[in-house]
Amino acid sequence: MHFGPDELEAHGGTLPGPAEVTEIAHQTAAVLVGTGRAVADPEVTARLVALVDELGLSTVADLWASRPARSLPGALWRLYALREWVRRQPVEASRQYAAGIRFTDVAHAVAGVAEPPGPDEVRALADEILTGVFAGDLAVALERAAAFAAVIAAGRADLAHDRDAAADPATAGALTSSGAAMQRTGEDLVASAHLWRAGELD
Repeated sequence: MHFGPDELEAHGGTLPGPAEVTEIAHQTAAVLVGTGRAVADPEVTARLVALVDELGLSTVADLWASRPARSLPGALWRLYALREWVRRQPVEASRQYAAGIRFTDVAHAVAGVAEPPGPDEVRALADEILTGVFAGDLAVALERAAAFAAVIAAGRADLAHDRDAAADPATAGALTSSGAAMQRTGEDLVASAHLWRAGELD
């Protein structure tokens, strides 16, 4: 994590150790979700959804990216990272999503992207999912994100096939590996939803 002079002074001039970093990650995630869900203020919710816009992706990554995927900070990191990817590359995100729909009817329905799934629609979905974390059913928000990830994973696999591994092996390989990573993200988000319902996501 990035610590300035004030933070270093609070720790006696030394950086916090691994245990402290872990505690900070879980505490900030719990406070963020708890506060957002307790306030019930649309303006506060909008600010929490746009957290990365204000803090920057690297700051959020410093907080949560190293935590297990099936933990509250790990799940939040994946939700914010998905939103940031869609926000930065909405055309590519919508292209991959559209390519995956015919293989993932159920996941497409769960994700709830408006038809046709263009750049504006996938951007809106990413915001809706995070809004659900703070102003809805958090488990459902995680499941919608997981479904979105499943459709994207299928789309990447299909696009990799279309690229033809022999003609463009680099692009095909990159799409295949990123599709597999997205599939794992979806699986982790589903597991996190189950943990949240059981009161065990922390």
